[in-house]
Amino acid sequence: MPAEWSRHRATWLTWPREDGISFPGKERIMASFWADLVQRLSSGEIVRVNCFSRQQRESVRELLESRGIAVGSRVLLYENPAYEPWCRDHGPLFVQNRKETAIVDWGYDAWGKKYPPYDLDDLVPRRAASFLGMRCFEPGIVLEGGAIDTNGEGLFLVGTRCLLDPIRNPGMTRERMEAALRDYLGADRMIWLEGEIAGDDTDGHVDEIARFVDRSTIVAARAADPEDPNHAPLEENFARLQAEAQKGPERLRVVPLPMPAPLYEGETRLPASYLNFYFSNEALLYPAFGDPADVAAGEIFGSLVRDRPAIPVPARDLVWGLGGLHCITQQEPA
Repeated sequence: MPAEWSRHRATWLTWPREDGISFPGKERIMASFWADLVQRLSSGEIVRVNCFSRQQRESVRELLESRGIAVGSRVLLYENPAYEPWCRDHGPLFVQNRKETAIVDWGYDAWGKKYPPYDLDDLVPRRAASFLGMRCFEPGIVLEGGAIDTNGEGLFLVGTRCLLDPIRNPGMTRERMEAALRDYLGADRMIWLEGEIAGDDTDGHVDEIARFVDRSTIVAARAADPEDPNHAPLEENFARLQAEAQKGPERLRVVPLPMPAPLYEGETRLPASYLNFYFSNEALLYPAFGDPADVAAGEIFGSLVRDRPAIPVPARDLVWGLGGLHCITQQEPA
């Protein structure tokens, strides 16, 4: 599995449905957000968009073309239905060797059967493989893309609770999961993380707490306020990463990244985190929440990632759906 910052052929997105459960009452706002994202991404790579139906595909085409975004070469629309738009978790996950690019179709059950139905979402990778003419491997194991992160050289960050969840994968052991990651993704070493942030309904996806930004640098979230429920689990996570960084043939660097102040919708704590960023070909896109820490996070990204700019993307409405930029994107390597 290549690193996310490696050159992309395309980014995959799944367009949100008007009658989906992720953004009730904000359908027009989110359609505009997706259109903005398509425009931003398509300047540097192909954008492939999964649409729920022929009708939605045509409405998406009309919206994009009304904004001057041409559909047909850099922007491609597919009738590939999914109930919700979280393409990182239900979309195709790509692997490569020297001869070909292929897809691994991990099982998907809406984060431990929390949000049925999800049968159509589970079929998205197989249909994508058919569209692209790629081989598709099926491990028979539930795994969401947000549960893992890799430096592209066989080192992986993995979420313990979500991967070993008895609802997702009954009877799963760490040894069996590690064997699957070796066989299907080329993993050589796995760092297992336990923490999760308040409001996260994924049971500890790593793309909310710790990510690679290059082959030997990990950014990890920390919450400064000891009274914040995120403080203790993120400190434990940071200490674990520091200990793991001293192991192996090459030492890793662990860089702290601040968390935004607690963000609420009514009484609901939202899983706002700067770790839910996405490497496009032209930029590192990171979520911004109108918080003073937005600037600090951008400065840290800018100091660590030198081959492309770090660009903030307003994400308060997106995180209201309990996800972020990484959650809605999936890279297809060049």
